[in-house]
This record gives sequence, structure tokens and C-alpha cells, in this order.
Amino acid sequence: EGEEGAAAAPAGPPPGAALPEVEAYVLLLGVMKLLDLGDAEGARGLAAEAMAFLQRHNRRTLDVLAARLCTFFSLAHERLGRLSECRSTLLALQRKAHLHHDLEGQETLLNLLLRNYLHYSLYDQAEKLRSKTHLPDTAQSTQQQCRYLFYLGRIRAIQLEYSEAKDALTQALRRAPVGAKGFRIALHKWLPVVQLLLGEIPARSDFTTPGMRRALLPYFQLTQAVRSGDLRAFQEVSAAHQDQFQKDRTHNLIVRLRHNVIRVGLRRASLAYSRISLVDVSALLGLDSSEDAEYIVAKAIRDGGIDAVINHEQGWLCSREVADVYSTSEPQEAFHARAAFCLDLHNEVVRAMRYEPGAHKQALESAEARRERLQQEQELAQHIQEDDEDF
Repeated sequence: EGEEGAAAAPAGPPPGAALPEVEAYVLLLGVMKLLDLGDAEGARGLAAEAMAFLQRHNRRTLDVLAARLCTFFSLAHERLGRLSECRSTLLALQRKAHLHHDLEGQETLLNLLLRNYLHYSLYDQAEKLRSKTHLPDTAQSTQQQCRYLFYLGRIRAIQLEYSEAKDALTQALRRAPVGAKGFRIALHKWLPVVQLLLGEIPARSDFTTPGMRRALLPYFQLTQAVRSGDLRAFQEVSAAHQDQFQKDRTHNLIVRLRHNVIRVGLRRASLAYSRISLVDVSALLGLDSSEDAEYIVAKAIRDGGIDAVINHEQGWLCSREVADVYSTSEPQEAFHARAAFCLDLHNEVVRAMRYEPGAHKQALESAEARRERLQQEQELAQHIQEDDEDF
């Protein structure tokens, strides 16, 4: 009887359709699992279905999940070497994110598009996209902000704006999470190159961070070559680690360092020798001929890199005697200028805090004016009272 009753019992209502958030979360887990298993093609197909699913729904509760799905959608294409195929889809999703005021999606998709352009060295298009995209006033994600600063630093470095590149990379390094080891290594590779292009020498501690020494060894050797001004050592390091530099996409910047190496070596030679032949300068710097050395020395003198003159007849580079600055009046003049600036600033502050003569009296009401004001108020009250009585 119990079995018959159970069989006769009406079936329950069919389960309702799953919420879009649940479906998006399941799709996200599936894409992540396929990527972990190394099935990039399967992950790409599932992520494409997830992108189509996101296009059909417009819910603010899906914003965070949609941003994660877009990230893995781009990652799957990158692992397959077909990153350009997803660019149009990412651009369409970015327009949708701006129209729907999806701040999380705006930050994520902007970084994905910048990474897409930089992967193919399309720096001009990346800069146009970055300059025409309105960024949110407040960052929604620290990780996305770090990525944006990293991409901005790379763009500025290629555009020869090394000061802005250094500021962006430094901020990204400061804000990067400690656990993001790969990201921090990439920053430590780009930042020393930019510092060398600015004429600065990176600190040795930047290359001795635990867990990063082996990855940063080529850049440490490069820094030593630039610091010593040895063009041969610089060329040997560049040739030995050329594949690594091209993989890190810093090879174009390292090629520009050749002029810095020559300038440092020339400055060292001018300080070490009061007079040296151009042939010896060519041999010291590792140049092809003395004519090349003469042109480079002339340009360095014109730019103010060294204080010397060239004797073209005899082929000598004669350095001018370096005068002791403390034997002149220059320190006294500099100290006087600073003291005068501080005194002028003090006088301006004191002058700004003074009140005008008689300013306090203007705010006080005289007895006669007070008497007239009270009389006018009494007359007004009396007129109002008379009007009320007539009414």
C-alpha cells in the first residue's frame, strides 16, 4: 500500500530555471578547469559560449563574473596564439560596459585590450584607445589598476617619455600584491631599463630580491656594462641574452642604451685623461674608427656631456681643468639665494596675515545708525498693527 500510495502521489513541480548568476559561475568554473588541464581550445569554445550568454543578459549582479569570464576568454586565445581574433568581441563588450555603467568591466576590458595591442606591438593604437577611454574616478580593483599602470609605463617608454614611464612603473610596483611574483618580475625587468635610459643607475638591491635573482640576472649584467661604460661588454650581454630580451619585449629599449654606454665611457675617459688621442678613444669605447669617435666626441661636447675641446690637426681630445667649486663664490651665491627665498616667503606670509587699518570698525554699528534702525523697526511694527486692526 505504501508503494502504491507513493506511486499515486502527484509529482512535484519541475525545478525552476537556474539564475543567470549561477549559470555564469558554472561557466567560469568550467573555463578555469579546462585551462588548468591544458585544454586551451576547449576553454576557448566554452568561453565563447559564455560571451554569447553575457550578451543576452543585462544584470548588475553579473558584472564581477562577466569581468572574470572576459579575462579567461582572452587568456584562452593568448595561449592558442590567436589573440587578435578576440579583439572585436572585447571592443563590443567594452562599449556595452560603458553604456551600462559597469565600472568593473570597464577597467578589466581596457586592460585586456591594451594587452592585446601591446602583444602585437601596436603601441599607437593602444595609446589612442587609452587616451579616448574615460576611466572611473575611483579604481574598482587594485589588481586592475596595477596592470593599467604597467601597460601605461610600457607605452610611455616606447614613446621616449621615460620620466612618465618610470613614475607609472614605480607606482605599479608599489601597489602590486606581494604574492604576484610573475608580475613583480616583469616590473623589475622594465624599470631598470627605463632608469638606465634616464641616465640613472638602479640600486643593486633591485636585482637581489629573493626568488627573482635568476630571472633578473641578464638585466643585472646589462646594468654593470652600462655603468662601466664598456661598449664591448654591453654588446656581449645584449648578444648573449637577446632571446630573453625579445621575449620580455625590452629589446627595442636596450638597443637605445648603446648611446648611453658610449656617453658614460666618454665621460670617464675625459675625467681620467687630461689629453687623449681620438684613436685611443675609439679603442677604449670599442668604436669602428677614429672618425666615428671624433663625431661622437663633438656631439657630446655640444650637448654638454663633457667639458673638453678637440684638436683636429693633431687628433687629440683635451679635457679642460676641473676647477674646485668651493674655491669660487658659487656656494655663497647659492646659499644667499636660498636664504633670500625663505626671507621673502616669511615676509609675504606675515603681510598676508595683517588686517587692514580700521577693518574692525567697519563691522561695528554706530549709535546713530542703531537708533535709526530701531526707529524704522518700530514704525514698521506700528503700521503692521494698524493694518491688522483695520482688517
